[in-house]
Amino acid sequence: MKLQQLLSYTRRAVDDYQLIEENDKIAVGISGGKDSLTMLYALQGLKRFYPKKFSIVGVTVDLGFPGFQLEGIQNLCRQLEVPYHVVKTDIGSIIFDQRKETNPCSLCAKMRKGALNQAVKELGCNKVAYAHHKDDVVETMLLSLIFEGRFHSFSPKTYLDRMDLTVIRPLLYVDEYDVVGFQKKYQLPVSKNPCPADGHTKREYAKELLTQLTRENPGVKERMFSAVVNGNISGWPPRG
Repeated sequence: MKLQQLLSYTRRAVDDYQLIEENDKIAVGISGGKDSLTMLYALQGLKRFYPKKFSIVGVTVDLGFPGFQLEGIQNLCRQLEVPYHVVKTDIGSIIFDQRKETNPCSLCAKMRKGALNQAVKELGCNKVAYAHHKDDVVETMLLSLIFEGRFHSFSPKTYLDRMDLTVIRPLLYVDEYDVVGFQKKYQLPVSKNPCPADGHTKREYAKELLTQLTRENPGVKERMFSAVVNGNISGWPPRG
């Protein structure tokens, strides 16, 4: 996928769900993975020509795991002229060493989002961008059906009233395989996730299930995505 196509998908999501308003200051949550680095490119590229003026800042929550490399991300932000901030935490040690959680993902995600949102507010941002793409939307719906018994997925835009902060997901229309292609084409400096639980989660189960369903039923991912987008799910904003 070329940058022009990425920007087209991103602008469509931004326009459909009014994700960006005039003078927004948006924190780009950068985990170091391919998705968040692709989103950084997308928003920085969009900023150059989008009619509503906005600014972005990159933010990474360092969970404290040894071996997490930040140099590549720092260099990319410097290259794209995006201010970059790292939030140092001991979340990894708290989860695995102190609490010895057997199912660590939920608590880790909660603590990581809390640290990110707090830093975002301190930086004066009114929005934070998460790098969830089309596959994430469908996988979340599958997890909700299987484990919660309801038809649900996260919204393109969510207002957090306790934080006075809006979460946006500009990669909503981007397929994961396009992100993979973009990462390879532009040689994004992916930093491998050093978390011991990486690759052993319910999310990974949903990803493998979606891969199998797509292999056996070509086009099923697009149909499920359409079902989510058109499903009048609670909390989803109307399309513009």
